Amino acid sequence: MPQGNAKTHAAPSDDSEQIAPSLSPKDLYADENALAPHYTRFDVSNRLLLTGHSHQAWPDCALEGQLEAWQDAARYVDDKWPRAFEKRDRYKRGLMERLGDRDGCYAFASSTHDLLIRLLSALPLRERPRIVTTDGEYHSARRQFDRLFEEQPLQIVKIPSQPSADIAMRLAEAVDERTALVMVSHVLFRSGQIVPGLHDVAETCSRVGAALLVDMYHSVNVVDAFQHFDTSNAQRRGATSSLIEGLEHAFVLGGGYKYLQCGEGNCFLRFPAECRLRPIITGWYAEFDAIADRTHPGRVAYSDGDSRFAGATYDPTSHYRAARVLDFFDAQGLTPGLLRQVSQHQVGLLAEQFDALDADPAVISRDRSVPLARLGGFLALTSPRAGDVCEQLRKRGMFADHRNGILRLGPAPYLSDRQLIAAIGTLGEAIVDLAR
Repeated sequence: MPQGNAKTHAAPSDDSEQIAPSLSPKDLYADENALAPHYTRFDVSNRLLLTGHSHQAWPDCALEGQLEAWQDAARYVDDKWPRAFEKRDRYKRGLMERLGDRDGCYAFASSTHDLLIRLLSALPLRERPRIVTTDGEYHSARRQFDRLFEEQPLQIVKIPSQPSADIAMRLAEAVDERTALVMVSHVLFRSGQIVPGLHDVAETCSRVGAALLVDMYHSVNVVDAFQHFDTSNAQRRGATSSLIEGLEHAFVLGGGYKYLQCGEGNCFLRFPAECRLRPIITGWYAEFDAIADRTHPGRVAYSDGDSRFAGATYDPTSHYRAARVLDFFDAQGLTPGLLRQVSQHQVGLLAEQFDALDADPAVISRDRSVPLARLGGFLALTSPRAGDVCEQLRKRGMFADHRNGILRLGPAPYLSDRQLIAAIGTLGEAIVDLAR
């Protein structure tokens, strides 16, 4: 089934020069999606790419960033690093804008696991041998915590991630004076459900002296500020357009591989400016702005800024891509508010079309108890044969993925309503074939 007009295969444009007026949601719902021509290399008009929860397509300008990184290396050799750091700083500014963060510090790495290890190495685990988390965290954290649990006397407390509505309350109840870290996702990676009330967890952690780490990989650039609160709390606290509101003293983990469309290698750890932790896992980049401690001469010194959790020499290509993509987002008027509006429309449309299939719930179903406003950027469908369904979809040219009996359908702003309707039609065909 053709998904678009072949005219979109024209040579990619230079988005930095051809700045479009701000887009409206209707421009992105239309059969000829207004963004699609900027994604010709991923061929988004002619493919059903429902992988937005894990790997959104990159705009064509990302390749220009990739080439710019190579060209700078060739031209400037060792003198390329000031230019590379400018790209990194552009990425940082974009993250702060999207989090609504005014004064946080940022460390970067190729993976969130790398950053998690640096943070764990800084915690007082001998004095506070307790980590509180959920059973719904991403694999990097899950596996690492499971391995740490094998090394007693560390205690890893995992609370159930369902129901998600009261996770914050149950996390707060599990925190005590022996707790070094609480880690929780803002949007659960399997179900796509938003965890409300994290500001209450932050207050509890602050009271007992525990660190709070919030995984926002599935939030940045797809969940807006007020999903962070319930309505009454938002009004009471006077919440602004800020994901970080109420979490100013927390650590935030995330990356650009998903909703920021920047590709791999763009992971970040946001940490509070007042942080004085001394990570044991520390790279030589952390020496750039290090301040000697006169009370402890000879002790390894740390910065009071971004480089406190810095690593070492890295491939800056990812930040060149990120800088180009963020400039593109700004030029197109793709604000987090607009992207959230479009995402909610798309996820809602997928849910509506799926319900119309009237599929056997023993084969595939969805949790209808969670309202649309409490969902992140993808639709989760439960099926004991999720892997088989995903394979059947792939044979039909539709890209999706599955995790532990859950099929995840992730739309993106470059997909039209017609494509999303076609995707659910394809899912219906796959279900019928599996039943034969």
